[in-house]
Amino acid sequence: MTTTTPAVKPKGRLLEPKLLLGILGVLVLLGFSLFTGVYDIFGTDDGTAMFAITRIPRTIALVLAGAAMAMSGLVMQLLTQNRFVEPTTTGTTEWAGLGLLTVLIINPEASLLAKMTVAIIFAFIGTMVFFLFLQRVSLKASLTVPIVGIMLGAVVGAFSSFIALQTDMLQSLGIWFAGSFTSVIRGQYEVLWIVAIVAIAIFIVADRFTVAGLGEEIATNVGLNYRQVMLLGTGLIAIATGVVTVVIGNLPFLGLIVPNIVSMFRGDDLRSNLPWVCLLGIAITTVCDLIGRTIIMPFEVPVSLILGVLGAVVFITLLLRQRKLG
Repeated sequence: MTTTTPAVKPKGRLLEPKLLLGILGVLVLLGFSLFTGVYDIFGTDDGTAMFAITRIPRTIALVLAGAAMAMSGLVMQLLTQNRFVEPTTTGTTEWAGLGLLTVLIINPEASLLAKMTVAIIFAFIGTMVFFLFLQRVSLKASLTVPIVGIMLGAVVGAFSSFIALQTDMLQSLGIWFAGSFTSVIRGQYEVLWIVAIVAIAIFIVADRFTVAGLGEEIATNVGLNYRQVMLLGTGLIAIATGVVTVVIGNLPFLGLIVPNIVSMFRGDDLRSNLPWVCLLGIAITTVCDLIGRTIIMPFEVPVSLILGVLGAVVFITLLLRQRKLG
């Protein structure tokens, strides 16, 4: 695989005034999320109850899903040494969707935990298939890597669509993949807290991921168990992707947009960048969700649609920038 490593900027402090301003800005956006919606939470008798049942869970889901997918993209880019990969450009999301479809065909009454577990297993398998492919095939251009991932994802997605068509679940499959926070309510989002554990784990082993991102030879020479770290990274990515896919659906390009924007301004130190990646992931997800809620109110546009448009623009911009830099 091809390494596309920009100039590494000095390592930044973990806590700094700019980060505090970023946290304040995200809190303002989350405040808008809490008080944006069709239902009048102030002028009705059950407004307080609806606020607790729908608005608060939705806002928490925005935080957890946005941070998880952004961090997954960052880890995946480090492990593959490529800035154009993330769960939706490597087929990980499609594999998670296939797992969800499989468990629903076998057991339509399966619990949310069962769906999530199978989705995580399939996401892990799919990510490992992608990583193994990259290890066995020498790719000369950095752009080739995500193209291969998109092709593998397309094959898995086509297989899922065929199975869904044969089992009269094609419409349901489309609904699952349309990433949206509309159905997030109290009692149906709590499993998303698992990704908070994933975020903590990534922060703890951030330095190992950074070293692994230098390549197997260098990582082994400094005493790092490269394959163990790769398995750990793959597992964390699979958990985050599987959980978010089951609860929310597909959030395209989020893991591509956020790490690249952060690295442009702060360099490539994973540990000091993680808080910024989390904040920017939350901010972009929240802004896209707010746009989706208000653009055709009282109806909603799935957040995946807005993210897809934004992600496509950023992806093209990154390609042009890469071409300009040679």
